[in-house]
Amino acid sequence: MNVVINLIQASEHLGQYLQKNQAHIVTAESCTGGWLAQCITGIAGSSAWFDRGFITYSNQAKIDMLGVKPETLAQFGAVSAEVAMQMTTGALLHSAADYAIAITGIAGPTGGSLEKPIGSVYIAWQKKHHPAKVTLAHFNGNREQVRKQAVYQALRLIPNE
Repeated sequence: MNVVINLIQASEHLGQYLQKNQAHIVTAESCTGGWLAQCITGIAGSSAWFDRGFITYSNQAKIDMLGVKPETLAQFGAVSAEVAMQMTTGALLHSAADYAIAITGIAGPTGGSLEKPIGSVYIAWQKKHHPAKVTLAHFNGNREQVRKQAVYQALRLIPNE
């Protein structure tokens, strides 16, 4: 399976879904460092449906740019369902988008724990005026492989809802 082709196809499919629904998307990324936004903007014409992307790698960026609550970070950690959902909510509040996708995880090669091993990634998605949804995935492989798998899964969530 060619991951690059799959990322392109998944990005195109997301774009077709958003265009059909006359909707825009915003991304909020931590461990993927903008890779999701890069895949989306790699599609010709994506400016018709992509609003903007936030790369909030640090906790302070999550607080400043997306309004993630410091208490949430302290209680649950940056890699958590609660933070991922606050990232989508904040992204929607700070954009003109109709949908948001957020990714936060541990891509490795360090940083994992027994509770949150390397490859643990939370992906949240949200439609404006609706509650956020979140999924926890456990990806295998090296840092690049974990990040690719996270982006691929994120691209597929909204059209396959």
